[in-house]
Amino acid sequence: MTIELNRETRNTAVQSIERYFEEQMEQRIGNIQAAALLNFFLEEIGPCIYNQAVTQVQERIQERVMELDIECHEDEFTYWSKQSKKTPRK
Repeated sequence: MTIELNRETRNTAVQSIERYFEEQMEQRIGNIQAAALLNFFLEEIGPCIYNQAVTQVQERIQERVMELDIECHEDEFTYWSKQSKKTPRK
């Protein structure tokens, strides 16, 4: 599965890569080189990040599903116990 970025996000990412090289590595990287590096990261490393995010979402959903029985639980056969609390027996 190829991770696709919309045009605006892609442009911002390329600009960020260019800025990173200039400020952190003290060398300039061209727009084409930055775009190629972004493509490499998306193809090579992107799936690892994607898979980890999917795993984390699955874990969170499982936690929420397990909480449903607590949140949505309703005690059964409570009519008589409620009645006995309302009126004292004779």
